[in-house]
Amino acid sequence: MQPPPTTPVQTPAPQPRHLSALVLSVPVAMGYIPLGTAFGFLFVQAGAPWWLAVVASSIVFAGAAQFMMVPMLAAGLPLATIALATLVVNLRHIFYGLSLLHKLPAQPWARWYLVFALTDETYSVLTTLPADTPARQMVAVALLNQGWWLLGTLLGAVIGAQAQVGWVGLDFALAALFAVLAVEQWRSAHSTAPLWVAVVSYGVALTVLPQQALLVAIGLCVLTALALPKTKPAPQNHNVSGHPASAAKDRA
Repeated sequence: MQPPPTTPVQTPAPQPRHLSALVLSVPVAMGYIPLGTAFGFLFVQAGAPWWLAVVASSIVFAGAAQFMMVPMLAAGLPLATIALATLVVNLRHIFYGLSLLHKLPAQPWARWYLVFALTDETYSVLTTLPADTPARQMVAVALLNQGWWLLGTLLGAVIGAQAQVGWVGLDFALAALFAVLAVEQWRSAHSTAPLWVAVVSYGVALTVLPQQALLVAIGLCVLTALALPKTKPAPQNHNVSGHPASAAKDRA
């Protein structure tokens, strides 16, 4: 007698394992704590009280823009100039947020906090989460990431309040930062008109409104970039081998 045929047992597909918010934020902590410490230290060394560094990380929480803010505050630039420069530096977060609209929770408080706390590292974590991730876990990840930054800021501010380090040379950090950003924009932009507008307007405003020269230059640069028509690069003709066809190629 032959044994009766057996039906194969189908095992359910393994479900993705949900990691805790703390586990997800630990890699971010490895970078945020030392970077936050550096910011808190530099902020206090620039002459600000230690508690103001913690307040800045609580209501600004902008990473690179906070480092940019240190020499600007030390130079005595107006708050409007600092705010506009911070906005320009953080414009990339608008595009981050657009790609996360389908993942943001429906609760208004959670949605708005995630919009506020969105950083490069938080974005990279949130985009790896499953689609059914609850809103409380997404908020917990963002909250922990900001907590690591605040912890580092507090440590750096306390150390900076006790240490005596010279400020010589650090005031050039702002000029170096804008130089690097300008070079990168020069290489990637289809038109250099916004850069030239910024340079010329800054030179003119420096003689008329020296205290608002940077604000005028940034504002006119942004307006010029928005007014330019959006052009797409022309497609290249390729030959069979996949290389661009040369118009000067000799004919046989």
